[in-house]
Amino acid sequence: MKFTLHTTDTQSNARAGTMETAHGKIETPIFMPVGTIGSVKGVHQHELEEDVKAQIILGNTYHLYLRPTTDILEKAGGLHKFIGWDKPILTDSGGFQVYSLSGIRKLTEKGVTFRSHIDGSKHLFTPEIAIDIQRKIGGDIIMAFDECTPYPCDYSYALNSMHLTHRWLKRCCEHFDRQPPLYGYEQTFFPIVQGSTYKDLRIRSAEKVASFEREGNAIGGLSVGEPHEELYEMTEVVTNILPKDKPRYLMGVGTPANILESIGLGIDMFDCVMPTRNARHGMLFTQHGVINIKNAKWKDDFTAIDDSFPCKTSNIYTKAYLRHLFVTKELLGMQIATLHNLTFYLWLVGQAREHILAGTFRPWKDQMVKQLVVRL
Repeated sequence: MKFTLHTTDTQSNARAGTMETAHGKIETPIFMPVGTIGSVKGVHQHELEEDVKAQIILGNTYHLYLRPTTDILEKAGGLHKFIGWDKPILTDSGGFQVYSLSGIRKLTEKGVTFRSHIDGSKHLFTPEIAIDIQRKIGGDIIMAFDECTPYPCDYSYALNSMHLTHRWLKRCCEHFDRQPPLYGYEQTFFPIVQGSTYKDLRIRSAEKVASFEREGNAIGGLSVGEPHEELYEMTEVVTNILPKDKPRYLMGVGTPANILESIGLGIDMFDCVMPTRNARHGMLFTQHGVINIKNAKWKDDFTAIDDSFPCKTSNIYTKAYLRHLFVTKELLGMQIATLHNLTFYLWLVGQAREHILAGTFRPWKDQMVKQLVVRL
């Protein structure tokens, strides 16, 4: 993978760059729709490409390992061919999902033993196994196996967890470098910074991660319940240390406002289930604020969902019609809302990029953040 940094905003640390992978270019800053089990819920792959303008999507190692299984994916020639997606894919390591199974997993130096949430069967993830699974999935960018600490988290636990993550990182790197890719194209490995919300631990972890000199780096263990102020503080601490000539990925973030503020701190890549999950519950993100489309106030509002940004779906359908679909539990309502939210997220990071390149990011961001948090 090649990363070219084109410019950095003079009033913030916002950056515009280009990542080149075996499956195409990615213009940063970028948002990655989450395709947990080989599908961005409710959205066709051609809609992701043509309407949403997604440049890269995310696949989940834990879920894909369990279903359809890595054996099936390997027989198919990898996830790209299995789902009919020829653009880049990033795979997480499964660490966050294993963390969320706190009641049915056991963590040791070797790795994590857990029970499937599907049938209760017992499985083991080690750093080496996580790399092997991601090799078989075929992601263009694959992630280190780490422990995601909960919030709140006491200092001693965060310290021990960070050291464990670093030891696992060393094993991941060694195993990744020994194993060739399976499908004839190169894959890229990203380490993950941990350290909970403790500044000194984040500094130590960022320095350790940077010392591995991989092609890109990620920040994990945030957006797990901490206040936004702590999210931004920890992100700024880490971006001040991670190499400027490599992409930075803030995992699991977040709201539109979170994304813009984090872009201003020097983050290049984001993923989050929020635009798709919230869409299925009737929450729409617009540049004027957040809409709960199920509210009665929209029942006779025949204006477009949002006619102020270029989304075919948002311009065709009215708020009244979309509310009707949700009230009657028609599946089309969730599909329309999902397409709208994803298109909005990609539009938003695209606008951020344009303003970074034009030198107008900071004032635009400050105004947009005020608008984005309004409840309409």
